[in-house]
Amino acid sequence: MVNRVVLNETSYFGRGSRQKLGEEIKNRGLKKVLFVTDITLIDTNVAQKVKDILEKEGITYFEFSSIKPNPTIKNVQDGLMLAQISNVDSIVAVGGGSVIDTAKAISIIMTNPEHSAVTSLDGVVETRNKGLPLFALPTTAGTAAEVTMNYVITDEVNMRKMVCVDVHDVPVCAFIDPDLMDGMPQQLAASTGMDALTHAMEGYITKAGWLIPDMFHINAMALIYKNLVKAANDKDPIAIEKMAYGQYIAGMGFSNVGLGIVHSMAHSLGAFFDTPHGIANALLLPHVMKFNGEVCPELFKNMGRAFNLDMDNLSDEEAIDKVVEAIKELSKMLGIPQTLRDIGIPEEMLPALAHQAINDICTAGNPREVTVDDLIAIYKEAY
Repeated sequence: MVNRVVLNETSYFGRGSRQKLGEEIKNRGLKKVLFVTDITLIDTNVAQKVKDILEKEGITYFEFSSIKPNPTIKNVQDGLMLAQISNVDSIVAVGGGSVIDTAKAISIIMTNPEHSAVTSLDGVVETRNKGLPLFALPTTAGTAAEVTMNYVITDEVNMRKMVCVDVHDVPVCAFIDPDLMDGMPQQLAASTGMDALTHAMEGYITKAGWLIPDMFHINAMALIYKNLVKAANDKDPIAIEKMAYGQYIAGMGFSNVGLGIVHSMAHSLGAFFDTPHGIANALLLPHVMKFNGEVCPELFKNMGRAFNLDMDNLSDEEAIDKVVEAIKELSKMLGIPQTLRDIGIPEEMLPALAHQAINDICTAGNPREVTVDDLIAIYKEAY
């Protein structure tokens, strides 16, 4: 069997690593940048830390910041229009998954104009050309959008999230600079951190799992589980740095093997109710892991050991329950809502959510075969 791993051309890690941005842009002969970020990062001066570098290096940039937390087709179209009018030759994305995902879609359409209809990018798409050179600087420790070949855009008309997969959208260069993550509010750090843990755990048990992604996922789980509370609740700078690396490592894994129904079900919540992705994942993760444990119980002992739990002499069922309880306790320590009722999801909408989730691209990677009735039952457990 032949397996493939797709990653960035270049990545920089560590505090101050953003300082390498100007050098990387100039070395590629690029001159005009679309600077993609969001209003919050402008207001908190996080984006300015990167703009300062562009200004110091004399690199022309055009700013686009009209992006929702769950980015929409219109967000992509608006950014694309600015990129085209400004005739940019590259993109710098400073933000979380929403910002970087929007930048990926713009990047792809700029070099593949036959995909100007954003809906044409839905699913696994083999575009002809690499996207416009994209430099990604994440400000959250969660989505790993800076290293993955995936991006998610909301189709508001049809109330669904498009999960787009394309090897040509991977940023050419990523800068994992914890200085850009220090100011995350506790709730954002908690929810994006649980998103990263979901990536590592779902990626580890997915049908396509194999040696190298497994290595990434196990190490990511260890880093995230041991450091998330200290990073989010205590703002410990060392823990924040380890979370930055842990979420990136998880991205190295799941981008190359896929995910499962935690993400399918979370995508439905985001599409229908604009639920923050990390909150949706955190809520669903223990219920889905319990469901999936039946077909891969041997993997739960490895996950528990990554959490530094004593997994010796446990039955399969005990091992599954121990890992599931550890996830629940972590979520509670972070102050994340524990039920769908807590976040205002109407119970009568659960069947509609399930019917959409069954057709999500992530469902195919789930280790256990699943039906609409199964998804409804899991939603009800989480309710």
